Amino acid sequence: MNRPRVLRLVPVLSVVLALCACTTTVSGTPVGQGSVVTTRPDEPGPQGGVDASFVRNGDGGEIDRLAATVVTDVRTFWEQTFPVAFGKPFKDLSGGYYSVDTSDSAAPTPPCAESAAEVEGNAYYCPDADMMAWDRAALLPVLKERFGEASVVLVLAHEMGHAVQSRSGIGMSERKSDPGRYPTILVEAMADCYAGAFVRWVTDGKSPHLRLPAERMDSALASLITFRDPVGTDQTDRGAHGDAFDRVSAFQDGFDQGVKLCAGMTVDNRVFTLSGFRTATEQANGGNLTFRQIFESTVPLLEQYYGGVVSQAGKQWVNPATHPGMDLAGCDGAKQGPIAYCAQGRTIEYDTAKELPGIHADIGDYATATLLSSRFGMAALASLGKPIDGQDAGRSAVCLSGAFAGWTYTLPDQFLSPGDLDEAVQVLLDYDYAARGVAGAAGDGGFERVREFRAGFTQGARKCGLS
Repeated sequence: MNRPRVLRLVPVLSVVLALCACTTTVSGTPVGQGSVVTTRPDEPGPQGGVDASFVRNGDGGEIDRLAATVVTDVRTFWEQTFPVAFGKPFKDLSGGYYSVDTSDSAAPTPPCAESAAEVEGNAYYCPDADMMAWDRAALLPVLKERFGEASVVLVLAHEMGHAVQSRSGIGMSERKSDPGRYPTILVEAMADCYAGAFVRWVTDGKSPHLRLPAERMDSALASLITFRDPVGTDQTDRGAHGDAFDRVSAFQDGFDQGVKLCAGMTVDNRVFTLSGFRTATEQANGGNLTFRQIFESTVPLLEQYYGGVVSQAGKQWVNPATHPGMDLAGCDGAKQGPIAYCAQGRTIEYDTAKELPGIHADIGDYATATLLSSRFGMAALASLGKPIDGQDAGRSAVCLSGAFAGWTYTLPDQFLSPGDLDEAVQVLLDYDYAARGVAGAAGDGGFERVREFRAGFTQGARKCGLS
């Protein structure tokens, strides 16, 4: 929607997660809470028994030992998985793995770079030299501190995904000869998907040296969405990687469905939501609506959409009244957060003083719309005679919020603006409000909330437990 883009600002970090040189701006709240990915405690040594000597130009420190451990287990994953998926053995990178100390002006220059400084803030796979490199000074430790060790796993697994592409028939020569078939955004989605498949292998306990508790997946996604393209980037841009929704979707598809789905991605079966600004006005204001305007523009569409959902199910829909500035603690005793569905009076009441306007300013206007549509989802569940409390009700509400977003995505006047779905992902990761039942309980983590939202977005209300 039309709104000025307001992000939580943190120091800029340029990251290459591609076969070509591209940069993105990292944004988000620091969420690193110690080690979310560690070597198994029953393995000896700080690197879980992994021999890190294969890392070229390494210093033997904590970051390179972590990187070596990740690379070792990613190689093991592909040694097991590649023959099944592609019918031939997996070959390790012939050009090796390079650690670069970009804080040292005299540091050795890795292949495919003109100087060590050129690698600052970057990690990359170079197909010409069949090698991988990472910045151990200004990339991996920054990610580790901000998001936990899961972020290091995602970056290196993504880069190995590009090596897999080269080995499976989607290398630079194929891309150059048929760029319409292999646009950058598709290639990046496949690498995100491959990273998701590897992370699932880790969370399932199959990784020899790494462990990643499922409850820590929120940190993993939080790191991934920092690599989204700037708002307003068009998916036809040569270096487009995808918005947060695109990248999270690819990662979760790999996590849920595995390598076969990743390898089968094409421009014909993959939908990307990344889009450029459509008008000069939208570009000038970043596509942002004010707090008041978001309610004025969204409520009529919510009434239309949920009225149709309930009517199609053979029940009667009555539009809930929206009341600003109420005492949320008095809403049927509910603890739903700064916006609540009040079952007794069939009203939706919301905070206008502090938290909800703060979320709106911090993340963006579609964060507000996402929470609002989830409460309309509760009203729809009530109209259908479905439970409006408990974990299943919360999941249905999040799913319905995604279904509403998916419906608006198809409207002729293009209600959603660039960045809106990124804001939905961000608010679902940061807050559990959308998944709360009327009594305030919410059981799922952010990873699952995003998954439910995506199910509704891609498959509609029929996926939201209404039958």
